[in-house]
Amino acid sequence: MQERNILELRIEEALTEPEKLLPFADPGNTHYLKRIQNFGDRWLRVVVNPHLIPKRIVTIFFDRRVK
Repeated sequence: MQERNILELRIEEALTEPEKLLPFADPGNTHYLKRIQNFGDRWLRVVVNPHLIPKRIVTIFFDRRVK
């Protein structure tokens, strides 16, 4: 989060109100996508492993590939 300058608030928004949800984007992980308008209208991708208790965030990044 700190290296990529991503606020915890943005991650919470992506997890609670995703604009796109990809439950099988890659084996075992769910991808939550949220457009962040005040960050250049880019998409925040939060990759979560839902099989662990508690669920674990694998990675977080702004995805330039999403249109």
